[in-house]
Amino acid sequence: MTRKEPLPTLPAEKAGRVRIENLKPRIDCGRFPIKRTPGGKIGVKAHVFADGHDLLKAVLRYRHIEGEWRELPMTYLADDLWQAEFQVDELGLYQYTVSGWIDHFATWQRDLLKKFEAGQEVSSELLEGAAMVEAGAARAGTPDDEWLAALAAMLRSGPSLEKRVRRATADDLSGMMERYPDRARQTTFEPPPAVVVEAAPAGFSAWYEIFPRSLTADPARSGTLADLEKFLPQIARMGFDVLYLPPIHPIGRTNRKGRNNALAVEENDPGSPWAIGSEAGGHKAVHPELGTLEDFEHLVAAARKEGLEVALDIAFQCSPDHPYVREHPEWFRHRPDGTIKFAENPPKKYEDIYPLSFDCEEWQSLWHELKSIVLFWIERGVRIFRVDNPHTKPLPFWEWLIGEVRGEHPETVFLSEAFTRPRVMYGLAKAGFSQSYTYFTWRNTKSQLTEYVRELVESEVNEYFRPNFFPNTPDILPEFLQFGGRAAFLSRLVLAATLSSCYGIYSGYELSENEAVPGTEEYLNSEKFEIKPRDWNKAGNIRAFITRINTIRRQNPALAENRRLRFHQVANDQIIFYSKSTEDLGNIILAAVNLDPHNIQEGWLEVPLELYGIGEHEVFQVHDLIFDNRYLWQGSRNYVRLDPARSPAQIFLLRRRLRTEQDFDYFM
Repeated sequence: MTRKEPLPTLPAEKAGRVRIENLKPRIDCGRFPIKRTPGGKIGVKAHVFADGHDLLKAVLRYRHIEGEWRELPMTYLADDLWQAEFQVDELGLYQYTVSGWIDHFATWQRDLLKKFEAGQEVSSELLEGAAMVEAGAARAGTPDDEWLAALAAMLRSGPSLEKRVRRATADDLSGMMERYPDRARQTTFEPPPAVVVEAAPAGFSAWYEIFPRSLTADPARSGTLADLEKFLPQIARMGFDVLYLPPIHPIGRTNRKGRNNALAVEENDPGSPWAIGSEAGGHKAVHPELGTLEDFEHLVAAARKEGLEVALDIAFQCSPDHPYVREHPEWFRHRPDGTIKFAENPPKKYEDIYPLSFDCEEWQSLWHELKSIVLFWIERGVRIFRVDNPHTKPLPFWEWLIGEVRGEHPETVFLSEAFTRPRVMYGLAKAGFSQSYTYFTWRNTKSQLTEYVRELVESEVNEYFRPNFFPNTPDILPEFLQFGGRAAFLSRLVLAATLSSCYGIYSGYELSENEAVPGTEEYLNSEKFEIKPRDWNKAGNIRAFITRINTIRRQNPALAENRRLRFHQVANDQIIFYSKSTEDLGNIILAAVNLDPHNIQEGWLEVPLELYGIGEHEVFQVHDLIFDNRYLWQGSRNYVRLDPARSPAQIFLLRRRLRTEQDFDYFM
């Protein structure tokens, strides 16, 4: 007798007939998480299919990483595509996936009814169904198990054949069997993608950047953190919610730069705040001329009372006087003669800055020390960090550091200051940065703006890359602002604040400061190298306009996110027209902006009535939120005239006409 060898055991998942493909959203095959803030929704789609013609069931599964899996039924769309949506409410990491299985009972019901209605014998089929219901009873809990068992008995030997068929296909039995399905051979998409839920300012915030040392009347005397604290109410009144400070650390003296980045230094030249470190300390110290650590903590608490979060600049670089240079020379790049290399971006030279070497042998100790800097300031109340030049440090470093910090402090927000190649900018976002600076600063024409913003909001990029639109920075005074006058500052503000849910300005913007080094985009008499007192009440300032725009942002939830941004037609290349709305259309914003700062522009706006459920001949109201005027419009084509001397933009709240049961018209 021949002895048979035992058959090899096959994995249980091989028996699953359902295939799940093209699950979205998913970044780089699930390598990186998508991003949301609390209350955000994730619409999940996937192709779910199997061989043959059996009916399928699919569910969306999701969980907070520290919680249990939850399930939602998915809806079949077409061509094997299924969808469902879930909401995230807690900070931290969520996972989500899709499971699918053959719905044998629903398939049996379908085929039973077809055969019966065709006049075929179905006694055997009823016995098959009874067995399925009995199996369902075994999976069910009390009292559903008893109900199912009784119904199974009825299917086996009940009254007339017709009554048994009708009972077998009744909705209540279908619903009960859906509650206790046979999922022994279900397929689940693996590995589950993730979504990181970040604090609300990551998704919606208005930033104001200021150098504390310039809050003084004397250019020879540094302003202090205490002076900044007195200035907080003015910033808060303008409607900002993030106060961003350039580095507040001690500034080195060796190779200190003079005014306008000059090599010749005068006695009172304060140096660049990005040349970090002196005998007074390094990245964990406050410049003595600004105050003390206690002063900083007091500032953070006072800002929070005003509704402001303090964002601190993190610049991982050192002046030649930084304690790290003496204590850890191995963390820097050295020339053949043993001297340390200073930073360069040819033809520019930064003799006052030593970059850290992430290729050094002691990279692990360097990484841990840099992480400790972030944690040091978190312990002093900082929740938001603007990171200087992150694209000059390794992506794996940022993925590690941000992951480590968020593991302890999930409320932390990181802004990437990386004006570099798109793939690198997107790589930093995937590595964990909450927001990023963008090319908006240099996009001026309607076609440039439309193409670029669509890339950010209508592609997969929108799932992980959050743009923060800054019209200017201490490093960049764009030509449009240099030559466009006050109107240019107004229009760029409206564009930044309404096209993106996150935007910011560098102080002096409200005064329309536009003096540049001739032929460059650099500020003349740059505040990076000198103390710059200002007359905050200077005639012609646009503080009231900024306040109004920020008020509009806060009062209209449509402006709090970017996903429903749409561009619309207007037959004038100098006017850009777009809308944002909430998902339920309870808040609809239309914005028209004159891109020409010198001339009046006019045109006919093509309002997308079909998007908002408005008939072509229906009257609707638009409320001009800047000047508080109201207009009745009818039809899709409506006229605007934008005078840059008054306001280069109009922001409308669209109010749809509703009819009540009492036949009374009003606008919502």
